Amino acid sequence: MDHGTVGSARSGRLLVEVRQEGSSAVVTPAGELDHHTADLLREPLEECLGKGVSRLVVDCTRLEFCDSTGLNVLLGARLKAEAAGGGVHLAGMLPVVARVFEITGADAVFTVHDTLEAALADESG
Repeated sequence: MDHGTVGSARSGRLLVEVRQEGSSAVVTPAGELDHHTADLLREPLEECLGKGVSRLVVDCTRLEFCDSTGLNVLLGARLKAEAAGGGVHLAGMLPVVARVFEITGADAVFTVHDTLEAALADESG
């Protein structure tokens, strides 16, 4: 159900794909998000915001690891998206990634959805 890949970036441990889905940019990081790979996610998030897309849906179903640097990338994108009248929605987090958000309390500042479909259906945020 690919609706046209807008772009992608890759390193040995992280692949990031971006596509437009209605009024949202769907950003899908696959692999490990950490100090060494964070810019591969930061750059497409900022590019979407720079193009005026302020509703970002991060499909976390293929994200296997996220450290504090990755978390900070997402928090920074959230602040910029909210300032532009949008937001960052997280979808389908694996338990190991969800745990990082729970421990830090970041799950309270993001809109978190069980599935990508639910995140796309929720146009309220």
